[in-house]
Amino acid sequence: MPAPETVDLALWAVNLGRPLNGLDAWAARVDAKMAEAAAAGARLLVMPEYAAEQWLAFKPEGLTTDREIRWLADQAPEALERLKPLPAKHGIGLLAGTMPWTVDGRQRNRAWLLLPDGRAIHQDKLCLTPDEQDPNTWLLEPGDSVQIVEWDGLTVATLVCLDVEMPALSSLLAPHRPDLLLVPSMTLRRSGYARVFGCAKARAVELMCAVAVTGVVGATPGTTWNPTNVSGNAVYLPCEKSLGYTGVHSETPAVEEHWGDGPFLLARDIPVGAIRALRDSGSEVWPGAWSAANIAIRSA
Repeated sequence: MPAPETVDLALWAVNLGRPLNGLDAWAARVDAKMAEAAAAGARLLVMPEYAAEQWLAFKPEGLTTDREIRWLADQAPEALERLKPLPAKHGIGLLAGTMPWTVDGRQRNRAWLLLPDGRAIHQDKLCLTPDEQDPNTWLLEPGDSVQIVEWDGLTVATLVCLDVEMPALSSLLAPHRPDLLLVPSMTLRRSGYARVFGCAKARAVELMCAVAVTGVVGATPGTTWNPTNVSGNAVYLPCEKSLGYTGVHSETPAVEEHWGDGPFLLARDIPVGAIRALRDSGSEVWPGAWSAANIAIRSA
């Protein structure tokens, strides 16, 4: 398929504070948001990291923090089956946020990219937070690879939250020339929001690509672990004169809570074609996929 010149994306900073009574209600909410995104012309709806935490609104009574991840992972295959028909139904892709997923008896923090052609591509979080490595809280294991996806003429990759703060991953990705980097996140405080969104903007500069980032807001009813979540939505571009100088394509402000389903951003006409042309030639200073492999560190 020919590479498009522009692409429209929808980003949904899910409000965890909206109560649910089961997976059917959760899937219905995603279905409705995909319909809204498709009607507005978006090619892809992007949901945040741990959007699945909303399921804790209907968790078994007495479920302790250290058992939540395994319980969420037990629900995840059924939840994914409910989502799989939606991309074909609406004709757009869905990055369904992340959900705990059991692999060889242990859990990973796994994002799912579901496409209208029937593909379901997973991306595991690679760099875990201290809380994700604590057996008394949300113990997980990291993934070990980055998936490169070709879809609709675009080269797409996903980095989950803290992963986008790791410049080493940017060096690994650069030779693959991604057009679009998707970043689902969860940040409890404005400091975390600033780190993830600030680093997402840096990755747009380093990779010469568009970066779409979104996070959850609010708190799940009955949560034992995440009493606050602060986030918003943004699409970042390389900081080039022809792209408007600032590197910000569109964004919604960071919020701690929301009255409805969560902040929603329709990012129209993301100039992936113009970025690709700048990557090939014409950027102000970008040196290309530069790995520092030939640089030595010495003591002065």
